[in-house]
Amino acid sequence: QVQLVESGGGLVQPGGSLRLACAASGPIYSINVMGWYRQAPGKQRELVADITSSGSTNYADSVKGRFTISRDNAKNSVYLQSNSLKPEDTAVYYCYVPVVATKWGPQYEFWGQGTQVTVSS
Repeated sequence: QVQLVESGGGLVQPGGSLRLACAASGPIYSINVMGWYRQAPGKQRELVADITSSGSTNYADSVKGRFTISRDNAKNSVYLQSNSLKPEDTAVYYCYVPVVATKWGPQYEFWGQGTQVTVSS
């Protein structure tokens, strides 16, 4: 069974930085697009950023220029470097990892357990 472990959330002042990490383990043949989503209280979950296996990235307009997504394919891991954080970035952040376990097998979607990011003075 594939498991995801997230780390790196916490409380930070406006203008500060955090680095989130998500590592997948278990039977993994390939992983396509990996991503980070977030959900603030009373709001729907939204895409923050995603990255393909070749390194192409996509960002929500609200985080462009402040957040950087990266991945380490050898470690089945995805990262989110968050700089110049604002109070409106406060949310639970979830990593998204679609996994193909065998060469001809189907893709299954996995979500991290969520990590709280709070931006407040």
